[in-house]
Amino acid sequence: MGGTVAGVGVTALGLGLEGPRGWAFRGVSFEAEPGSLITIEGPSGTGRTCLLLALTGRMKSTEGTATVGGSALPKRMAAVRHVSAVAHVPGVTDLEPALTVAEHLHERALLQRRFGDSLRGLLRPRAERKSQERLRIDAALKAAGLDLASLPKGSRTAVRDLERPEALRLSLALALIGRPQLLGVDDTDLKLSDAERAEIWALLRSVAENGTTVVAVCSEAPAGTVAVSTGPAGPAEPTAPTAPTAPTAPTEPTDATDEAPASRDAKEDAQEDVQESDGKEAADALAEAGRA
Repeated sequence: MGGTVAGVGVTALGLGLEGPRGWAFRGVSFEAEPGSLITIEGPSGTGRTCLLLALTGRMKSTEGTATVGGSALPKRMAAVRHVSAVAHVPGVTDLEPALTVAEHLHERALLQRRFGDSLRGLLRPRAERKSQERLRIDAALKAAGLDLASLPKGSRTAVRDLERPEALRLSLALALIGRPQLLGVDDTDLKLSDAERAEIWALLRSVAENGTTVVAVCSEAPAGTVAVSTGPAGPAEPTAPTAPTAPTAPTEPTDATDEAPASRDAKEDAQEDVQESDGKEAADALAEAGRA
């Protein structure tokens, strides 16, 4: 196992996805060669995860076209899913906190052998299958930069005891066990220090340099990537001028202490609105992914 992987080229032209609550993203166009590092950047709540799932064949776009390798989306979603894998996607690839690192790896290798490999592989002798599984896991761990010896209890370390970068690397290793031609990674730089972000981006560049095309969601794309933005496409449309209003009588000045609670309430309401919006988008993404 190991070595390079033949990645796939990815193109999109006017790609968009409209859900029950409006457009998750719209007007996405780009072209990337096989082995590229594609970054989907933008604020949370702008359809980044939806676009990631659409490009990996796990959500059905409703406008425009995309091509992954020789497969056109959304017509050949199953073919795209066959050559792609996703990692670190909340609600889709969540790790089980109670399971150990070894248990996660063994389970994924079994699933890959059962559903991803050829019939000939299933008929191999047990000893040969075990040897191939070990080689597959070792190659994935090396590609993800996860050193089991550095973990608190080695491979017997429970997921709940992993630091965030280690959990991200484990999720990457699980996705790489199947040697995908296209790898999608969500929330790449979330809650990481600058040094940790630099390490993760270096890791993803290494995966891309070995042939696998990588699509990574982030808040801000590093230099040297195929950057795709899901943020606002342009300035807001101008609003019609309003007629001047008659001056109002001056009001009695209010005490700052009386105004503070209302201000805090407004800020809390705004924060709750943002969280609710993000939650609705995630729910829509998971619902669509479940139907894919």
